[in-house]
Amino acid sequence: MIELTTLYKKLLDIYGPQNWWPADTPFEVLVGAILTQNTAWRNVEKAIQNLKKQGFLEPATLVSLPLKAIEEAIKPSGFYKLKAKRLIEASKAFIKLWPGNHLTVSELRKELLKVHGIGPETADSIILYAFEKPTFVIDAYTRRLFARLGYFESENIPYDVVKRFVESRIPKDLKIYKEFHALIVEHAKRFCRKSPMCYDCPLLECPKKDFTTGNTTLDQPSKASS
Repeated sequence: MIELTTLYKKLLDIYGPQNWWPADTPFEVLVGAILTQNTAWRNVEKAIQNLKKQGFLEPATLVSLPLKAIEEAIKPSGFYKLKAKRLIEASKAFIKLWPGNHLTVSELRKELLKVHGIGPETADSIILYAFEKPTFVIDAYTRRLFARLGYFESENIPYDVVKRFVESRIPKDLKIYKEFHALIVEHAKRFCRKSPMCYDCPLLECPKKDFTTGNTTLDQPSKASS
């Protein structure tokens, strides 16, 4: 089984630095982390552009706006009524916590998790990319890739279990945490999709890979079901 540090270096060699998060300011990272829930990033980009055009992408400005104005601006991201409320609460938390120098990662995470609509993945994304503190982000892409590489028996592993697994095996380094997470996302989008494209996948070490069919063995029917 490939070691995590080796996996990181290999993905970096294949795809190069990703320089995440795609945002101009730390607050924009937080907004993006909220808006990306249950939608594609292209929809988030449209919503963020609307916020920028209207001068809404400042925490003090956003919390002072009528709810309707925020809803209208972020419509492209979907679930806009729910997300508008979450943005207001998250913006209040950002104002209170920024820049976070007085807080440890665990303290900052605890405060963010108190905010309605911010779960572990969103909190860790905000801490890593906005507050720039080392905490590894676990998402569906990470679970999928790690299950197929044999680190776990399935993708349905508790968030904090996967998080501890990663953080105990790679250096606690902000740059590595950012890049590794971004590289996993890039690889999963290109090859390790729900319906995997194994034939062209550059990760030859994948134990689930089937070079004949181009699928993973996870996709093959079991003897009991065939």
